[in-house]
Amino acid sequence: MQITIVGGGFGGVKAALELSKNKNTRITLISDKKTFQYYPTLYSSATGRSHRESWTPLGEIFGDHENVNVFIDEITAVDPTRKVVSGRSGKEYSYQKLVLALGVVTTYFGIEGLETYAYGIKSEEEIQRLKHRLFVDIAENRELDKNYVIVGAGPTGVELAAAMGNYIKRLAKHYRLRKSAVTIRLIEASPRVLPRSSEKTSAKVAKRLKKLGVKVQTNRRVERESATELIVSGKPVASHTVIWTSGVTNHPFFATHPAIFTLADNGRVVVDEYMKAHDDIYVIGDNAATQYTGLAQTALHDARFIATNFRRAEKRQKLKKYKAIMPVSAIPVGNNWAVVEWKWFSIYGFVASLIRKAADLIGYSDVFPLGTSLGAWRAGMVYEH
Repeated sequence: MQITIVGGGFGGVKAALELSKNKNTRITLISDKKTFQYYPTLYSSATGRSHRESWTPLGEIFGDHENVNVFIDEITAVDPTRKVVSGRSGKEYSYQKLVLALGVVTTYFGIEGLETYAYGIKSEEEIQRLKHRLFVDIAENRELDKNYVIVGAGPTGVELAAAMGNYIKRLAKHYRLRKSAVTIRLIEASPRVLPRSSEKTSAKVAKRLKKLGVKVQTNRRVERESATELIVSGKPVASHTVIWTSGVTNHPFFATHPAIFTLADNGRVVVDEYMKAHDDIYVIGDNAATQYTGLAQTALHDARFIATNFRRAEKRQKLKKYKAIMPVSAIPVGNNWAVVEWKWFSIYGFVASLIRKAADLIGYSDVFPLGTSLGAWRAGMVYEH
């Protein structure tokens, strides 16, 4: 069987790894990036930790998988009649079954100036741009920004805000900048940080952030940004270092093919109980309109699910129906402190940080060879110790 997978994130890579266990299956993996990006540690790489925590070449992951061919290309079209997808390179890729796991893209909700002036940490390029800004300020201009502003108090914003202060101080010390008082602001439109978590967790995390020196501002709406300030609920905040972590939307590829994909109200693709969106086309991970979409653990679960059903179909066995599983939430808030939450259970502090470290090791092991997993995990551990 020829299976083509589009997307080099958690869903696509895990699906390829699972399906490659059947040596009679030929897999084409298409990604627009040469590296796999481990999203849970991007905040860490953005604040001075090892590059190895967050990026690993796809060639290293699939080096020993002879039935997986990796192509670096951007998919622009799909033709279900001919069963081919077209790449920006001009190349066409045939399939018997097609799995789409393209991930999401940043959205600024039409807020004036953000796309031009704001920074992000959702990719290696965005992180390098942010680090260059900090280097120019501290190493060349010998000054700190008046405010380092992080917009969005979801998990990424909280993780980044908790780590940013120490990172700026380390840079200032390294470049012998005398004035090193750092102001970190975390702005959230909702009434509380981590709005999808329990109220108890939100309160504890807000208290922890304040202890770390972060100025938490909830119920605040970002209205526009210029090169020197951010307008928040009608009031200016002086800053040229605004980091946007707030919004993502489904990959635009699906909206350009309305005859093939039906979109839900949240912009994700409607799939059936087998994660099928069209004849022999499956959509998984962040792109699918399933419960708990948008989380790495959900993407991994989806990948295992379709791999299992593909194997069952080949053996003419009855297919399993998709069942969403609620992921465990493990959010670090500074060194040696985290929150772990699942259903009614929650734990905070040092023990939770150990659980998060263990979760990262498991996460690496889901997609990396053993040696690479341990190397990436140890990169973070060595930094902390």
